[in-house]
Amino acid sequence: MCPGCTSVFAMEGGAGAQPGQPSLMSLVEEAVLPPGGGAAAEPQLPDENPEDEPLYAARKKIYPQHVTGTFRRIKWAVLIVTLGIYYFLPFVRWDRGPNAPSQAVLVDMPGRRFYFFFIEIWPQEVYYLTGLLIIAAMTLFLMNALAGRVWCGYLCPQTVWTDLFISIERWIEGDRREHLLRDRQPWTFERIARSVSKHFWWLMIAWWTGGAWVLYFADAPTLVKNLATFQAPLAAYVFIGILTFTTYALAGWMREQVCVYMCPWPRIQAALTDEYALNVTYRYDRGEPRASLKKAAALHEHGQPAGDCIDCLQCVHVCPTGVDIRGGPNLGCIQCGLCIDACDAVMAKIGRPTRLIAYDTDINIRRRQQGRPAVYNLLRTRTLLYAVIIVLVGAVMTYTLATRRNDGVSVIHDRNPIFVRLSDGALRNGYAIRILNKTHQAQSYVLKLSGLPDAELEVIGSEGSSGGSPLIYVGPDQSREVRVLVTTHQKLGEGTSIALTFTVAPAEGGAAAIAADHFLGP
Repeated sequence: MCPGCTSVFAMEGGAGAQPGQPSLMSLVEEAVLPPGGGAAAEPQLPDENPEDEPLYAARKKIYPQHVTGTFRRIKWAVLIVTLGIYYFLPFVRWDRGPNAPSQAVLVDMPGRRFYFFFIEIWPQEVYYLTGLLIIAAMTLFLMNALAGRVWCGYLCPQTVWTDLFISIERWIEGDRREHLLRDRQPWTFERIARSVSKHFWWLMIAWWTGGAWVLYFADAPTLVKNLATFQAPLAAYVFIGILTFTTYALAGWMREQVCVYMCPWPRIQAALTDEYALNVTYRYDRGEPRASLKKAAALHEHGQPAGDCIDCLQCVHVCPTGVDIRGGPNLGCIQCGLCIDACDAVMAKIGRPTRLIAYDTDINIRRRQQGRPAVYNLLRTRTLLYAVIIVLVGAVMTYTLATRRNDGVSVIHDRNPIFVRLSDGALRNGYAIRILNKTHQAQSYVLKLSGLPDAELEVIGSEGSSGGSPLIYVGPDQSREVRVLVTTHQKLGEGTSIALTFTVAPAEGGAAAIAADHFLGP
């Protein structure tokens, strides 16, 4: 028998098969028959039921490593400034005169006011809130168009508080390597003490976070005293408890899970970005192929290419979400730039150029591969449109704030009846006039009428008159509605409609407010 036939015979389980070696036929039978023999099993098809598939991957605890550098310093500055403003702004005072709150920033729910330093917003001025929301949205879009998820990496509250919690954890548990080793050891008194201390400080920060939030809704020093003496409203304790729990859970336990699974902005951002937006990018044109220092030196000696990346994984170890930026764009990357600092430190130690990881675009990587210079197109239609909208809305809001009045007047004509014919033949129209006093002092307003000569003006409940015109008293920070009757003895034609102007001015002098309506005839 030929050698080839002998080998095939041996594979088929014939005389030439080696002892203890599985034959080809046995392997085939194992593949098509169930373990107990019998009929051939049906082929296993992939499970097409999506309900059986996991919605998310199981969380792997991340141990971010400490890093120093430009972007880390920026993050520290943002953290200190933003948290400093949040925690201490309620205690800043602002003198608004008598009968007015002295807290610089206050949401006065009982008084239905919002105070921001010299700005005071009434409920009917909700359009200012609309303007602020438009500016915030356009600013977020502009930031995304210029530098990707820069909001997520530096300014997002989840990022800021998580950064603070990680710093507390590193201070107590040690840096990455020390923390990893400690977590692999059995529970000892020292480990328990460290863990208790860490969670205590986390809870204190979370409690302070919740406490600072409620201070924006009442006079801060007074509320602090009432909270300490258990005299504060129940709602204050409830909201402090809710915010303490959420801050502790989101920043202490869930961390990157919030960014990856709970936050909608990464999905929205992906639809709003374009190819010119700067993102934290691994410059694979420089870094590939990866090789250790020794291997790279050997490759260079043999004239073979070797990239600058030495596969040290420092960029992964410092990432707060555990992303390997070298794998390309990733939903978990919050663009914080810490991997840039880590990579720059390594490059500096091995004597290679920094910014192997940097804010860049794929367009520039391809251009460098083609030997062409990089381009940075920051001023483009998208960014200019966002900037123009921000400026326009901001200008309109500034103008309306600068020119708005501290009083106002509105008028509503009686609907039923529209007019009344008096016994002497005169015609009378009734109106409901509301006068608004936005100042913190009581005011007396003079009401005048124009548009209908020789008309008689009567105000039900008037507090006197000034120069023949009725006076209407309005308390501080209040509005008052009065009933006004306008009577004329003129003979008016059928279907008459005469334009009227009601003018309200402070009795002590000042600009007048005007409201218009009509006098209707038979």
